[in-house]
Amino acid sequence: MKELDVVKLNEDYKGLSANTQGTIVLKYDDTLFEVEFFNNDGDTIDVLTTPIDLLELITEV
Repeated sequence: MKELDVVKLNEDYKGLSANTQGTIVLKYDDTLFEVEFFNNDGDTIDVLTTPIDLLELITEV
């Protein structure tokens, strides 16, 4: 996974439900990413540092 890839949570995390989608905005290393999560309308819900094991790749850019 890399910056600008679209991902989704594979389990609940810090108040966000599993399957919430987001875009990787920063790759810290091979284990942690800063992800901007959004709702179905495309509005930002939260920006969280998220471990790779909680993310599933949806769209690769």
